[in-house]
Amino acid sequence: MPMTTQELAASIQKGIFKPHIYLTNVCLSYFQSMSGFVARRMFPIVPVPTSSAHYYEFDKGDLARDNMTRKPEFGHVAPGIYGKRDKFYHCEVDQVITGVDQISTLDFQRTNAPAVIDPRRAKVRWVAEQMNIHLDRIWAAKYFNPLSWTHVYTGVSTGTPGANQFYCFDNANSDPVTFFNQLRNRMLLSGLRKPNKMVLGANAYIALTVNPSILERIKYQGSEANPANVTANVLAQLFGLDEIAVAESVYNAAPYGAEDDMRFICNPDNALLTYTTSAPSIDEPSAGYTFTWDMLGNGQYTAVQQYLGEAATHTEFIEGLLCTDPEITSADLGVFLQGAVSETFKAA
Repeated sequence: MPMTTQELAASIQKGIFKPHIYLTNVCLSYFQSMSGFVARRMFPIVPVPTSSAHYYEFDKGDLARDNMTRKPEFGHVAPGIYGKRDKFYHCEVDQVITGVDQISTLDFQRTNAPAVIDPRRAKVRWVAEQMNIHLDRIWAAKYFNPLSWTHVYTGVSTGTPGANQFYCFDNANSDPVTFFNQLRNRMLLSGLRKPNKMVLGANAYIALTVNPSILERIKYQGSEANPANVTANVLAQLFGLDEIAVAESVYNAAPYGAEDDMRFICNPDNALLTYTTSAPSIDEPSAGYTFTWDMLGNGQYTAVQQYLGEAATHTEFIEGLLCTDPEITSADLGVFLQGAVSETFKAA
């Protein structure tokens, strides 16, 4: 049976759950340094002291209305009103466990091998990798999904784009800079913020790097020794964004023992344009927040525990815990682009 947040909190309070501080720090270091994953980069990680609670969603229409009027003589104006809605987050505990064979570990101990090949460190790194994969899969299911956002556009490879459509990035008529400038104004009108971050699926990113319109814009920026090259940073500058992340994380969808089925976690043909705050607070809008329960009360949202197996098994286990709830806090601050590349481009 999976452990509930209430059961975990009780075990921490009673001293039953005692995380290994060194292994937790090692795991967190690996967890934060692994590149290619997007969940931690795109929306703020918000540590919360309780596993579930309410947060506010303010009415943007009320916030943008001009409520100031001329003060009447000997009187006062009516108080301005703006609405808010109570929303709810609930962080669930996710767990991964791996074993360490103590007998084979003796070889490491007796040969004074370098610490970098310590079996326990290798297992902790595997735990961190599992956490990253899991967090990206949760993120992709919640955020990299056309059903989650107010504004959704679909790429077309032939004909002329209609309402809520755009030319696929590999189409000769595609002008991504103009297109993203138009999206910026639309988000500003609907969500009161300009987009500042984007996640590109792997195929969408490649298509943009060879887009004729973009290549034309940068062709004079290079030299014979250092020719112009389209990178994520170059695209961010062209689109007026703070950051572009390429969703290159992969996972094996096959069960243990079956032939590998390697897939991108995020659909490689799609993209997500968002406004994401760099200073999360109760009154600061953002497309999404990832609430993480600070289960140990030390500001870290991962915990790693080491414990012995049953007697005579000569085994110990390393357990990793993660407790999160990704929430869309403003659907107007996300623009989802689906089918950004043509079937012909993918087959090339």
